[in-house]
Amino acid sequence: MRGHWSLDDRLERILREVPFEVPQGTAAVHVKLSYDRSQGVIDLGCGAPGGFRGWSGGARDEYTVTRDWATPGYLPGEPEAGTWNVWLRLHRIPPQGLDYTLDITCEPAAPPEPAAEEPPHGARPPRRDIPDVDGLRWYAGDFHAHTLHSDGSLTIAELAELARGRGLDFLAVTDHNTVSHHPWLSKIDRDITLIPGQEVTTDRGHANVFGDVGWVDFREPADSWVEHAERAGGLISINHPLGGDCAWLLPMSRRPRVAEVWSSGWWDRRWGAPLAWADAWRDDVIAIGGSDFHKPGSDGLPGAPTTWVLAEDPAAVLDGVRAGRTAVSTGPDGPLLLRLGDELLVLDADGLVLVRPDGTRQVVRGERVLLPAVDGQHRLESYENEVIALCA
Repeated sequence: MRGHWSLDDRLERILREVPFEVPQGTAAVHVKLSYDRSQGVIDLGCGAPGGFRGWSGGARDEYTVTRDWATPGYLPGEPEAGTWNVWLRLHRIPPQGLDYTLDITCEPAAPPEPAAEEPPHGARPPRRDIPDVDGLRWYAGDFHAHTLHSDGSLTIAELAELARGRGLDFLAVTDHNTVSHHPWLSKIDRDITLIPGQEVTTDRGHANVFGDVGWVDFREPADSWVEHAERAGGLISINHPLGGDCAWLLPMSRRPRVAEVWSSGWWDRRWGAPLAWADAWRDDVIAIGGSDFHKPGSDGLPGAPTTWVLAEDPAAVLDGVRAGRTAVSTGPDGPLLLRLGDELLVLDADGLVLVRPDGTRQVVRGERVLLPAVDGQHRLESYENEVIALCA
């Protein structure tokens, strides 16, 4: 199939469906998209008679779906007969338009992709000396990371090993607009809790939905994402709301409380806009952090920043977030500010400045200090007003 997308097409409707027929007895569906990538970007996905079958956005130009295997980002399962659709999102279309070609084949069989080699198990850094609070413990983790199931470069096992080696207790795996990674998370034995997630991704904003809640339809309005998460017992957070071309611009009738206030894109933390945004978003924001890790050398490593959650165990961290028991630091071993009941535990922060909710400030003296806490968000700053740690 050959065609042409114009800029007018994009403005009229950004997501297009190209239908094709899958005959009875098909064992493998293969789709390949070709276009001039130097001129624009067309995102790729798949819908079947039973609904969603996968999404890879701009990370891939082709995919295969079989009964027992599918390209990462896509769901394996019997290729049912009927009308399927290639999903094309016209992400970037130049004024002169963009020609494209789709090669679609329905085959009796397809060889499975060879299994990736498992990374070796390494040592985990020792946990920091942090007291329990009423039977709960502070756990270190990251709420935003990607694998090769979307536009990341690592397998799930490789990502888990990297995060564990940096001292994390939990990691949310949040591939773009897909849940093909979810069935594999519980099969990874790396002494780290992997939380199912999906980064619901559009041109006007990204949001993470956490929990085993099924696929969230990114084509629907943002309010429906919130309703989906609540109905299925999950959580939703607004991602990197000031993040360049993926800043949050979507209208919402009810604003989620959880927000990725601190992301790896906050590269100059003297810039107070993320804190100002959070105050303007709502007065009881639950701040979390996310590295938005894709591959080594880009974004932050897992745990940069680190989100700390006070919970019964790593599997219960979403309950801890719901309750607002969160803190964020530069990394798993960076200066730390945690609430212990009516007190604040300040670790490895000698010479930093504690900023209380009312704006009053106090220099921290010592490497392990207990200070009185009040209601509201506290933070640690450097003498240059650089944010070093946050605490609810």
